Amino acid sequence: MFGDNVYDPSLQDEVYKDKDRRSTSWQAGAESKSTLFPSATNPAGMWLAASPRFSKRIVRYLLIAVVVVAFVSFWHPSTGFYAGRASHAAAPTCEFPLGSLPESRTGELRDTLAGYKHRGEQCNLSSLDLHVPFGSVCPDKGSMLTAMSSGGRIGKDAPYVPRSCDMQWFSTWEVCEILGRYSQVILVGDSMLRHVIGALNILVREDLGYGGVTDWNFSDEEKRKCFCNNQFDIRDCSIQGIYSTADVLKRDPLSLICPKMIPEWSTDLRIEQIIRYPIPEAEHRRLEKAIDSNPSQRKAFILGHGLWSNLDVDQAVKWLDLVLDTIDAKTGARTRLRGRSPKRNLPILLVTPNAAGDKKPDEWLVSQGNKALVNFEHTMAVEAAKRRADHLGTWNMSIQATLYDGVHMDMRGNLLKAMMVLNWLNLLEP
Repeated sequence: MFGDNVYDPSLQDEVYKDKDRRSTSWQAGAESKSTLFPSATNPAGMWLAASPRFSKRIVRYLLIAVVVVAFVSFWHPSTGFYAGRASHAAAPTCEFPLGSLPESRTGELRDTLAGYKHRGEQCNLSSLDLHVPFGSVCPDKGSMLTAMSSGGRIGKDAPYVPRSCDMQWFSTWEVCEILGRYSQVILVGDSMLRHVIGALNILVREDLGYGGVTDWNFSDEEKRKCFCNNQFDIRDCSIQGIYSTADVLKRDPLSLICPKMIPEWSTDLRIEQIIRYPIPEAEHRRLEKAIDSNPSQRKAFILGHGLWSNLDVDQAVKWLDLVLDTIDAKTGARTRLRGRSPKRNLPILLVTPNAAGDKKPDEWLVSQGNKALVNFEHTMAVEAAKRRADHLGTWNMSIQATLYDGVHMDMRGNLLKAMMVLNWLNLLEP
């Protein structure tokens, strides 16, 4: 076993010599505790103090017992390591660093993209890959925009986490209901906004494979080339994006889900590409024509500009002012009311550009690098506020995401942006 002898006469002599050196009072106490120093008349208790090896033996047994208990607890199917992993896989949570999900939001732990057309092995994307709900939803438009603009990711392409309070990931019915509150939702800007409307069309058509592009006139080669993520990543595909719901209703009406869910749904969701300043006259006229002049019809505008002006704030502000003036003149509404006017501002959201990725061309790394982009975002947020327009920054949400050419986000990032726009629309006052 672990020791040789449990009784050794030579050790007994040493014990008694040591005992003789103790005081009388100590002797009395020691004799009353014969388990430590047994008397000559109690040789049976002698084994307890007979050898230090016995103590080592006890320690070894205890260590073995602790290891066995720990091993069983760790691997037990109901309480151990795998139980925790199984629970996480069944119901994704965001325990670190945000805390648990309120019971009222547990229904949001669902993959809203699960039933989308072309979802499968070749286009396998879950909404929970993009955002996992946590905590409480931001209560108003201002806190929502701040949270979405200043959040982050715990790792490359990890689900995006707004700061302080949470955004929502809406179901298709909710997307249609939010858009259906408006007669027009018009995006005005460059290729980044063209990608956002592509993502919005994926949502309202429930089609991951070709939802953002005009697949009704694609050749077999284009369908092969422009499938799923390539709707955004390949320029020849992304420029064939859907520019308005009117085109879908004309060319492929059965693919539009919203009228099936909400029969009275008739929102004009469109983009007008105006990428530079000075704005060409033809583009300006096209924007004027696109805006419905009926003041009783509710409208919202999402604007995006920056890289085509090389992040020149003066040029970007002039672009912004001309677009706002055009909206003012056409709608008869004031987009920039001041003071305590009883009228409400027409809802305007300015979206500033993505972060710069590692594939950004070297010639733009200074004028359009991350330092310049952050400064531009902060400055344009101030300029938007002066004009009573809202602002959504996208630097934080894109800095740890895939930017396939160093500038543009892929389908995942654009679906997230589209959902941010929907959260803004959802919190606008009636």
